[in-house]
Amino acid sequence: MMETSTNTATPTGDRRPIATRSARWAQRLAAWLTTTPVTPNQISLLSAVWAMLGGALLLQGGGPAWIGAALCVQLRLVCNLLDGMVAVEGGKGSPAGALYNEIPDRVADTAFLVPLGYAAGLPWLGWAAALAAMMTAYVRTFGGALGLAQDFGGVMAKQRRMAALTVALLAQTVEHALWGTGYSLLAAVWIITAGSLLTVATRTLAIARRLEARS
Repeated sequence: MMETSTNTATPTGDRRPIATRSARWAQRLAAWLTTTPVTPNQISLLSAVWAMLGGALLLQGGGPAWIGAALCVQLRLVCNLLDGMVAVEGGKGSPAGALYNEIPDRVADTAFLVPLGYAAGLPWLGWAAALAAMMTAYVRTFGGALGLAQDFGGVMAKQRRMAALTVALLAQTVEHALWGTGYSLLAAVWIITAGSLLTVATRTLAIARRLEARS
């Protein structure tokens, strides 16, 4: 699932490109939600709820819990997709939409990645992964604050972090059933941390280049 959102009427350049946005099921679901009292902000908050549930399942551990956590990752991404579509295409954006668009996302990343570290046996690495993920968003929005188009790229942008986590959770389910080990989750938290730090670096360098070019 490739997501994400823009829960307010922002310029197109500050909206994350998402292939799934053009999917028929997504357009129909967003169109239906637009006709209901549900707001984009409520959808954004729901994404954090799914993340907290997924994090709890990660901490619980075991095959059914890991599969459930993977499902929560995808449901979080669906919410990230739909909140922007309902806000922008559905015309239901609000002045506070930018806050709802960003803050639940940061909560959701932390809710998944910190438990991932605990589940992998390296709690400090889970916290490091969450911090690195938050830094990717900070650098992106900082570029926007400097008047540049926000950079949603990078080897471990949000949708890729969530894709890596989903694959790891499913692989962990199979690995544990066959060998009783936990290398999939351990690999995932290392990859997400390193990839997020690399994304911070590449986005920062890109901002510096664009500022130099603008001067």
